[in-house]
Amino acid sequence: MTETRQFLLFIRHGEGVDYGVELRQAINGQSGPQEHVVVRAWGPPLQASVEQLLAAVKHSGHRPGEFVRTRTAPFELREPWGVRVGLLLLAVKPLVKPSRMEYVVAGIAAMPDEEAYYWFSKCTSRHRGLAAQKALRTLLAPE
Repeated sequence: MTETRQFLLFIRHGEGVDYGVELRQAINGQSGPQEHVVVRAWGPPLQASVEQLLAAVKHSGHRPGEFVRTRTAPFELREPWGVRVGLLLLAVKPLVKPSRMEYVVAGIAAMPDEEAYYWFSKCTSRHRGLAAQKALRTLLAPE
């Protein structure tokens, strides 16, 4: 039995911020469905990523106009777009400088799918994920 991966993008309301997003990955395998949070983002990192989020929503069969802060149902993202959104939010979340965020957003948008999958697997690793995220940020947006 092959595993299928499903990505769910939730719009969340937080304390002190207007809204944010939460990306979850659901894996339906032999032992049944498992779901975990990949990343949460809000504020400037979310603002820098919103164009790519809207593209992911659109390419996954939803209308971009549905991306509103009052939405309660999650967006189901197609796997390649879920991988890109996860990678993007993991990479921009800790950044402060808008120019570095722009470089990261542009770099991930330009990646072929295979490269995005490679970096996503590295950046979500339990043991070396943070180091991979830092390496990706350095590669795409050196200081």
